[in-house]
Amino acid sequence: MTDAKVETISRLAQWRIDNFGASTYKRSDPFKIGIWNWHLSIEKNRYLYIRLFPEPSRLSKEQLPPPFARFMLRVTTTGTNRRPHISPVYERLLRTSDDFVWPIDSALQGRFIIDVEFLDLKIYSPNGGEGKSIWPNDIILQALATQSTLRCLSRMLDESIHADVTINTADGSVKAHRAILSASSPVFHSMFLHDLREKESSMIDIEDMSTESCTALLSYLYGTIKQEDFWKHRLALLGAANKYDIADLKNACEESLLEDINSGNVLERLQEAWLYQLNKLKKGCLTYLFDFGKIYDVRDEINNFFRQADRDLMLEMFREVLTVWKPA
Repeated sequence: MTDAKVETISRLAQWRIDNFGASTYKRSDPFKIGIWNWHLSIEKNRYLYIRLFPEPSRLSKEQLPPPFARFMLRVTTTGTNRRPHISPVYERLLRTSDDFVWPIDSALQGRFIIDVEFLDLKIYSPNGGEGKSIWPNDIILQALATQSTLRCLSRMLDESIHADVTINTADGSVKAHRAILSASSPVFHSMFLHDLREKESSMIDIEDMSTESCTALLSYLYGTIKQEDFWKHRLALLGAANKYDIADLKNACEESLLEDINSGNVLERLQEAWLYQLNKLKKGCLTYLFDFGKIYDVRDEINNFFRQADRDLMLEMFREVLTVWKPA
């Protein structure tokens, strides 16, 4: 169908009908306005009926919420001096072709143009509340701004652009920026705020981390860390997060360590949880050992663990045993 295409620009959609003499029904190709694909249809009976509706398959496939649209239509006959038909401004929640129809008491035939001007499109939460307009598109704008910022920060770190501090690690050194470190950690901020050695020398000694682990730490602070690097260095990152009071990194490490507890690492994880006061991880380890009965899987390692474990930790484990094994 050659006249099924709808042209769009900005918030305006225009459908040019070349010939509507013999037909009683036409439906347009899909066109995109906002985040939805749309259709127009016209049907001739006693009146000319114009319908506007979102594409059902897109709503179903991508789980998009139905749009609440504010719009108006205009029908113009080409090649005549007849005045156009202009609709009132409609506000409708549009799900299907049954949700909106505009009847025109006119026997339009031949060539004419249907314009749809979208004045606003809103998304309403299924749980109620005020609708949120998709214009201006804050989500896309924020995403673009974030991507741009991360690209800049990545270049600053990788290319040492205007780097003003050197971090000495156990096996090398890396360059960084005081501003980024200070904004990420109150400990780093204090180092550069007061007349400490780090402020005067522009050097920080982190000799309990390898260069690779320290690079992962910086990548996290600059917002460019890759998942595989975080996973590989999470224990070192946990120690650094605790030492330099980086709360969000500490929480991220705890959540990650909770994800893959097994018989081979549960005692180590329990020790780390106790050392860094990670109550959620500690509870997860104790639940794994006692509630799920995995304590029997580590019987060969438990003696060595008890020789090194903190006394208060052993007392808490004993209480857990009593909780699990108390008489009914």
